[in-house]
Amino acid sequence: MKKLPLILMAILLLILAFIPLFRQQNSTRQQEGYSGGDKIIIVYDNKALSGFKSAWGFAALVKFKNHTILLDTGGDGEILLANMKKLNINPKSIQYVFLSHIHGDHTGGLWAILGENPNVTVVLPAIFPESFKEKVRSFGAKVVEIDNPREILEDVYTTGVMFPVGEQALVLKTSKGLVVVTGCSHPGVVKIVERAENITGENVYLVVGGFHLFGASEREVRAIATSLKKLGVQKLMPCHCTGSRAERIFAEEFGPDYVECGVGKIISW
Repeated sequence: MKKLPLILMAILLLILAFIPLFRQQNSTRQQEGYSGGDKIIIVYDNKALSGFKSAWGFAALVKFKNHTILLDTGGDGEILLANMKKLNINPKSIQYVFLSHIHGDHTGGLWAILGENPNVTVVLPAIFPESFKEKVRSFGAKVVEIDNPREILEDVYTTGVMFPVGEQALVLKTSKGLVVVTGCSHPGVVKIVERAENITGENVYLVVGGFHLFGASEREVRAIATSLKKLGVQKLMPCHCTGSRAERIFAEEFGPDYVECGVGKIISW
């Protein structure tokens, strides 16, 4: 019987010895979220995780099928580059810059990106001013102008230019369904989701980005949430110009399938 306390003590000491190893493995798994696999990394937003800088605007790094796409560039290039550095994202790894619309809080950081990496293709709405397109080309970057919906890379689509404002959204065809990344959703997030589904014939699994609802009533937001669910949307990550009230309502409506946005956040599928 005297041996039993000794055995229990030995087991306890063994468990304590392995706790640091478990912590180290967990930390490694968190760090692995920044490399490999299809994902979206928020690099510019009104909100930020600790250690990152927040500012009005939006930018998201999309890693999909060996493509690296920066959707929008926020409003301040210095802030954008600082957040990317904190996330260990090399600007030279970006292959494509996809601009949703002309507003400065989505295009202001572009020149800092082109200064670091001019060897990119900038995909933008054809209605952008010619002076803007020429400035992009002056860095040595290629410009692709968008009017209508089309596939721009393998399983990567643009919704085409939608009004008002003249905005495009990015659509990824994944094994779980479509992933839609928006800038501000000036045309309406429901209309953007409908367009994405009409283009591809598939349902939208996830929507990420600004929804432009900071002035919307609770009734309107709940109606939008209902419409998105009817369209098959399963997960939601509202960012930037969505508004705190709309975010709270979407969180209630989507429950565990709601993902809070902010610089440093990563969502994968």
